[in-house]
Amino acid sequence: MDCRERIIACADEKAPVYQQIALDIHAHPEVSNYEFFACKTLSEQLAKEGFEVKVDVAGHRTGFTACYRSAKPGPVLVFLAEYDALQGLGHGCGHNLFGAGSSLAAVCLKQVIDEVGGEVRVYGTPGEEGGENGSAKGSFVREGFLKDVDAALCCHPGTGPHCLTDQFIACAPVDIEFWGKAAHASAAPHEGVNALDALILTFNGINALRQHVTPDVRIHGIVVNGGDAPNIIPEYARGKFYLRAATVPRMNELWRKVDNIVAGAALMTGARGRMQASQNRVENMVVTPAFDAVFAREMAYLGEEVVAPKPGPKGSSDVGNISQVVPTIQPNLSISEEVLPAHTEGFKAAAASEYGLRFVPLDAKVLALTALDLILEPETLAAIKSDHARAVAAQEA
Repeated sequence: MDCRERIIACADEKAPVYQQIALDIHAHPEVSNYEFFACKTLSEQLAKEGFEVKVDVAGHRTGFTACYRSAKPGPVLVFLAEYDALQGLGHGCGHNLFGAGSSLAAVCLKQVIDEVGGEVRVYGTPGEEGGENGSAKGSFVREGFLKDVDAALCCHPGTGPHCLTDQFIACAPVDIEFWGKAAHASAAPHEGVNALDALILTFNGINALRQHVTPDVRIHGIVVNGGDAPNIIPEYARGKFYLRAATVPRMNELWRKVDNIVAGAALMTGARGRMQASQNRVENMVVTPAFDAVFAREMAYLGEEVVAPKPGPKGSSDVGNISQVVPTIQPNLSISEEVLPAHTEGFKAAAASEYGLRFVPLDAKVLALTALDLILEPETLAAIKSDHARAVAAQEA
């Protein structure tokens, strides 16, 4: 068999093992910084497959790397793996499939890497959904794990038709806090400084700001701490917010405006205020059309049709942080013919369905074949890198 046939045969042969891993992770949902079962399951399986594995990397106790290097020189290609769940819902975004599929893709490419040359890696990146120590891909970039990487690949579960890499927007998760002074709300309110009032003024200021931002901007938040009892002036209040914009420069400008609102609310109430990042920032996705074209070619080879993503409002993903520094793809592969909204019970059910489990071998085949093309066609990889560099440079300054 040639290399392509061996990759496909490997995916078909090992699919049941990785589909079971996907089901096991689905049955053990874990949120950011607590993906102990998923990290252990995936990393130990990759160690069995002959990868050199390290756990607790880039400052994330549930992060891992799995590497296999050929003696023959060639590009370094990384498959990104996600495996965190949503708080209270479970795997309503299908990351159980995501981690299993990316891992199998690496295993399939490893079958031929000694012959064609290069290095294959899996980066296990916790907390894509955010949360405690969330959005780990930002840490992998910051800690230098992408410095020697030529390209990164992954697919995300979706519903409806398969589609190419989408244009995610940037997001800054922040905590906004105020400190005031407690007092009896009836007997001596004049002795208190109301931290909750400052937080409410912040919400009102943000609502006023919405009239004066570009259409891509999204700001949404909740009150986490608002006081202990109605008859006590709240001495501490905290809200959690997401500040989103199409690009990092726009997000930085939005940060400055919201930070000024916090400062104003503090002045108006006499409270002390602070806005700070609650986790890694999430950067916007840099789409590389030449890279998606190789993926589309391999989808066609496998008899699958892929479409362009629909226009309209976008969410955020820390895969954008990776895309800022190396060419990256994250197309969607369908786990349900019916279009289902993500982060719902319906999507969660699809992520463990018989139809949904088809994601794992298809993901492995198309990603491994796409990676193989980058190794066998140096001119294609060079064109992708050039396309990516132009896309990065074209972002709003």
